[in-house]
Amino acid sequence: MPKLAGKRVLVVGDVMADHYVWGKVERISPEAPIPVVHVSSEEVKPGGAANVACNIAALGGQVLLLGVVGSDAMASTLRELLSAKGIDINGLVEDPGRPTIQKTRVLSQSQQVVRVDRESQEPLGASAQKAVSDTCLRLLKDCDAVLFSDYAKGALSADLVAAVTRRARELGKVVAADPKPANVDWFAGVGIVTPNQAEASAASGLAIKDDASAERAAGILLDRLRSDAVLVTRGEHGMTLLQSQGGVTHIPTRAREVFDVTGAGDTVIATLTLALAAGMPVPEACTLANAAAGIVVAEIGVAVVSPAQLERALA
Repeated sequence: MPKLAGKRVLVVGDVMADHYVWGKVERISPEAPIPVVHVSSEEVKPGGAANVACNIAALGGQVLLLGVVGSDAMASTLRELLSAKGIDINGLVEDPGRPTIQKTRVLSQSQQVVRVDRESQEPLGASAQKAVSDTCLRLLKDCDAVLFSDYAKGALSADLVAAVTRRARELGKVVAADPKPANVDWFAGVGIVTPNQAEASAASGLAIKDDASAERAAGILLDRLRSDAVLVTRGEHGMTLLQSQGGVTHIPTRAREVFDVTGAGDTVIATLTLALAAGMPVPEACTLANAAAGIVVAEIGVAVVSPAQLERALA
């Protein structure tokens, strides 16, 4: 665990805000057959690539966050939250033509009533795209690893990923990605990718039903992307790791109880990348990430893991 502290990770991807509205439902609206929520509290947490950054910082890593926000109040709120966690936000590019991505979840008795999304999924404008690319390539040399957090919201592009991956590999940096199926081909050459079971099925065209089919799907992606490794996260079935030169490893789940899987993939890719940056072998890094995921799914909403929590889970 001490080796994780101080490792520098450049997180590039879709930065967003997770807005939680908590309340109580006591009646149905007379206007429509929907519940009326009496709001008791609200909370904003960093989400998407910003949540990945928070997970790395919580484990003692140093984070440079690169993404796009709007020119709005939520962007200011995110900057304050991230700065308070010691995350370098100088790489956040402001695009006045886009809203800061925001997912509002209304909850009652720990159950979601509705979710409201504010976002633009259009590709970045030319100036914002150039700003992200130039900043990313400039920061690479000072990092131990680069992590792509793809939510298919427009911050990443095929050209950006290719240029950054190529340069990072030339510099001998760890390169990891959590891709969406529609964009999976962008991540050719990335060292390790971490799709969940549904994403791996969609990207490979193969339904995953058991260990054997998970291994075959991972093999399809490994060959297609020419990666060093593919890690398929499979919820209650654990993880399946396939390495180009190290065979297959099935890792059983560590979760004892599951309340909310929101952000679990962020925790996996964050912990895994930080561990690889610290020099940990891939199977051990995946085992560490699996233990971290088992902790966050026991909490409501996006959550992070501390070194002390992770040490207790491993013990």
